[in-house]
Amino acid sequence: MAVNLTQDPHSVRSGGREKVLEVAIGREVRAFRKKQNVTVAELAQLTGLSIGMLSKIENGNTSPSLTTLQSLADALSVPLTSFFRQFEERREAVHTKAGEGVELEREGTRANHQYNLLGHIGANGSGVIVEPYLITLTAESDVFPTFQHGGIETIYMLEGEVDYRHGDQIYPLKPGDTLFFDADAPHGPERLVSLPARYISVISYPQTN
Repeated sequence: MAVNLTQDPHSVRSGGREKVLEVAIGREVRAFRKKQNVTVAELAQLTGLSIGMLSKIENGNTSPSLTTLQSLADALSVPLTSFFRQFEERREAVHTKAGEGVELEREGTRANHQYNLLGHIGANGSGVIVEPYLITLTAESDVFPTFQHGGIETIYMLEGEVDYRHGDQIYPLKPGDTLFFDADAPHGPERLVSLPARYISVISYPQTN
């Protein structure tokens, strides 16, 4: 069944790098102004800029000159470079080589379920935490159809076969199969059909402040 999605994973942000910079500067100008309880009209008087121009700057709709940015920095008593903080903020990537995932005991893990965390990025600008795991099940592994946690989970089967329960439904998973589900419902391998079994599990949930 064809599904129309609104987000293009290969798109470049509208306006490219310059637009992103304008938005980042605008957010910082607004944040410093509000932190100091300065109105747009007051900032206009301090800098000699029009209210309309300040509105465009704060909304990322124009590219201010260095002279304009220096006037804003002087009026707000902040370094000029402070307007570029969000733009220069580091964006993380985690590269985990084969066999180097961190083996761990995840909360709720049953006996002989090997969890290898493939990477982790903590608090970030997206507001979402994502935990990718490589899970290995053997003949010694327990089954547990009552595992529950918050967020959304995606399973991609790599090897072996497992009958996987989600709520009151059971899904036979074979290599190449995917299961995508609300992780708040009881779920887990109901029957280990062909072993060893390995699958990728990606759990995503909102980050909390």
